[in-house]
Amino acid sequence: MAAAPAVVLSNDRKNFLIDSAIKVFPSRNSQDRFRGRLGAPEVDSRSDNGKISRRAVANPVTVDEPATTFPVWKRALDLTFVLLTLPFWLPLMLFVMGMIRFNSSGPIFYRQERVGYRRRHFMIFKFRTMHVNAETRTHEDYFASLMQSESPMTKLDAAGDTRLIPGARFLRASGLDELPQIFNVLRGDMSLVGPRPCLPCEFNRYEQWQQRRVNAPPGLTGHWQVNGKNKTTFNQMMFMDLFYIDKMSIWSDLGIICKTIPVLVSETIEALKRYKSRRISHRVTNVSEPIQTISGNNGTIYK
Repeated sequence: MAAAPAVVLSNDRKNFLIDSAIKVFPSRNSQDRFRGRLGAPEVDSRSDNGKISRRAVANPVTVDEPATTFPVWKRALDLTFVLLTLPFWLPLMLFVMGMIRFNSSGPIFYRQERVGYRRRHFMIFKFRTMHVNAETRTHEDYFASLMQSESPMTKLDAAGDTRLIPGARFLRASGLDELPQIFNVLRGDMSLVGPRPCLPCEFNRYEQWQQRRVNAPPGLTGHWQVNGKNKTTFNQMMFMDLFYIDKMSIWSDLGIICKTIPVLVSETIEALKRYKSRRISHRVTNVSEPIQTISGNNGTIYK
């Protein structure tokens, strides 16, 4: 297959992306690597009048050709970790299955098409956290707006989402809704660590340099998830994912796995605090509403 064509970014776009990278990466070497990838190295050129000048040439940013084989060390780490932790995640999965069945009628699991390793599409498994036949266009439009803005990638349910079933906010904040993706790991669709797999409609909106994100196996957790996650912008997420791809190793994966549990605990506590705050605010609003009274013919007052 032919190599992916080079992409030429405007100077304003390059400066914007480099500024975003500086906010994410404290390391000067990492910043310089992204400047080299997005910047324009200068080369000598001779004009018609014989004068030698310096001109900028955009670096080509390519996406590797489709492939299905993960790195051997990564596949071995995934299978070993999943099998060793089986006594922990299997009872937890059964508990969540019972919780969803009790709180909502309908299927327990939810499947959705995602873009995986080297652009290969697959069906991802999740615990269902929305009512059956809930519309998803709202989420797609919301994420599309985040891709074009510099706003934090706050989840819709952080501000209240009526599409969610009881207990869904806890499942999402704790990451338990993604527990069935262990089966995706066993099937070879995903890895434990890597960029989160995106929707096909999202991938179609990616710029050429952003498509490098699929050059690593998608993961349950990753560098972005343990370094700000929904507090970061879309471009910052991209830079973190590309940074992980450049630094991917067994030691970086083990470090990210160790950080994941404390991060999930912290996010769960924050979600519970937000939920409690909304309930208190809702009660105060109800109490402050004026009570209308109607007098009956016999003098009885109805509220």
